[in-house]
Amino acid sequence: MSEVTLLRIGILIAGLILIGAIVFFGRPRKPGQGKRVPRESGADARKAEGGRREPTLGELIEGENDAATAGESTRQAELELFDRTLEGGAANSELGRRATEEFDKIVTLYLAARAGAKLHGPDIVVAAEKAGLVYGHMGVFHRLVEGHPERGPVFSVANIMKPGSFDMAQIQALETPAIAFFLTLPAPVPALDAWETMLPTAQRMAELLDGVVLDEQRNALGRQRIAHLRDELRAYDRQREAPPLTRPTRW
Repeated sequence: MSEVTLLRIGILIAGLILIGAIVFFGRPRKPGQGKRVPRESGADARKAEGGRREPTLGELIEGENDAATAGESTRQAELELFDRTLEGGAANSELGRRATEEFDKIVTLYLAARAGAKLHGPDIVVAAEKAGLVYGHMGVFHRLVEGHPERGPVFSVANIMKPGSFDMAQIQALETPAIAFFLTLPAPVPALDAWETMLPTAQRMAELLDGVVLDEQRNALGRQRIAHLRDELRAYDRQREAPPLTRPTRW
C-alpha cells in the first residue's frame, strides 16, 4: 500500500472523529443537565414525587431514636412498678389477709412458662402490678376489693415452688416453672364474680410473661373447662343464697 493511500486513510479517520465530536458536543442539553440543582425541601419533594420519597439518613436516625425512647420509657415504667412493690411489700403485711381462715372450696389455675423456659422474679412482679395485684400477706400477690381491702383477697397468686412466697430480698434471682392463682371460697364477692376477675387476670399475666394458663390438673385451659367451672360457681352462689332449711312446726 503506497504512502499516499495511507495518508488518505488517516485523513478520513481524523475527519470521522471530528464529525462525531461536533455531533456529540453540539446536542442541546436537557434542562438542568450539567449543573447542580438545589435539593427540594421535604414538602416540595413530596409534591414533586406524588407524596412518596425515600427517607433521609437523618430521618432514619430520628425514627430509631424515637423507637429507642419509647422502649426506654416502657422499661422505666416497669422499673418504677418493680421498685414500688419492693418498697411497699412485706411478707408480714396484713394486706390481703382473709377475714376468716375457714373455707369450703378452692379453685386453682396455673400460669406456666413455656417448655424449656422459666418465669423470672422481676418479670412476675411487673406483670402482677400491671394486672392490678398487690403484694402483701404471706409474701404473695392478691387482688383486693376496690375500696375495701379489709374484706380480704378476691384471689391470690403464689409461687408453686416451696415455700410458695415471693421473697423480695431474693426476687432478682428467683426462677420458677409456674405460679398458681387460687380462689378460696367463700370470697368477699360472689364466687362467679371472683372467677370472672381471676381468669382474665391470669390470661393477662400469661400474655405479659409469654406463658400458658393451665387448669387445676395442669392441662391447657379450654373453653369446655371454663364453662364447667362457671356452672360450678354459679351453683355455689345459688346454694349460699338459698335460705336454710327449717324444721316443720308441730301443731
